[in-house]
Amino acid sequence: MDEARIARFRARLMAILDAVDTDTALGEDRTRTVALDQQTVGRLSRMDALQKQAMAKAQQARRAMAERRIRAALSRIDEGGFGYCTDCGEPIAEKRLDLDPTISTCINSAR
Repeated sequence: MDEARIARFRARLMAILDAVDTDTALGEDRTRTVALDQQTVGRLSRMDALQKQAMAKAQQARRAMAERRIRAALSRIDEGGFGYCTDCGEPIAEKRLDLDPTISTCINSAR
């Protein structure tokens, strides 16, 4: 893969990472502990708040996983291994990388 193509993948990964970081910062307040004071919040309202908190925590976990995958792809770029399967060492099809630049395995290894 040529340097210009790798530079485009790096720029795309950095843009995705920035978006994930922004979403993470915005979602942090939704994962805070829900107050137990039933004088101010009714039982159903509290259950709704707990459900929203659980959903926010699940979203944060997905964002954390996405961040790890992006950082791993950026690390492969820095080390010169981007675009090659981490299992067998064969090149990963560019169409596969276009779909998801964080992919680390070729289609044969993924099967």
